Amino acid sequence: MSVYSRGFPIPFLVTTEVPCPYLPDRQERKIITELGGGQAPELFELLSHAGFRRSHGIAYRPACPGCQACVPVRIPVRDFVWTRSLRRIWKRTADLTATVSENIPTQEQYDLFSRYLEARHNDGEMVGMGPQDYGSMVADSPVDTRLVEFRDPADRLIACCLTDWGADGISAVYSFFDPTRAEDSLGSFIILWLVSEASRQDLAYIYLGYWVAGSRKMAYKARFQPMEAYGPDGWQRLPETGPGGV
Repeated sequence: MSVYSRGFPIPFLVTTEVPCPYLPDRQERKIITELGGGQAPELFELLSHAGFRRSHGIAYRPACPGCQACVPVRIPVRDFVWTRSLRRIWKRTADLTATVSENIPTQEQYDLFSRYLEARHNDGEMVGMGPQDYGSMVADSPVDTRLVEFRDPADRLIACCLTDWGADGISAVYSFFDPTRAEDSLGSFIILWLVSEASRQDLAYIYLGYWVAGSRKMAYKARFQPMEAYGPDGWQRLPETGPGGV
């Protein structure tokens, strides 16, 4: 299947079914297209507005038969509400310093990434990724991809976020952090930092990927309000309880 945009065709493929990483007893299938050549940034911009995500040089969206649980969501930065609990997280992490750099992988990042996976996602599909796999995840991108590193006063790497930057916002591709600082809610802190940075740069949205109702891994996204979801009528504001009132 192909879709035309500004005169050039966008070919799409559908992947084979694999076990769903979010919901038990379900199968996952994706629609994908390659982001290649000089048109990659323009194509990614177009597709991100339609709920697509990027992995390496591929843009994808779930296309699972009989299931529409994965809902693309984003935060409208200008309307973001800093609740008391979010302000407490921001205050607890005031000792961290952020640096935005090119998407160049390092051994220090990989060591933190491995510790994070072992502690938080030891049953996930990314467990066992070696340095070369991690390096490919970070560096293999045809769009404006940047790493945000967060360090403590002793210059220790505490958290990291791989991000894609577009004309209207920042897409959080993947975040990982020191699992021994669980009480600091570092995953939420990273999103708060992205919101703050987007506001500073007058960017409209933070793209958070997919909300999956009933998935424990996705539950944290509900604390960031307001939120918009992409559906048949485009991007629409959600109730605070999330898609479908879940």
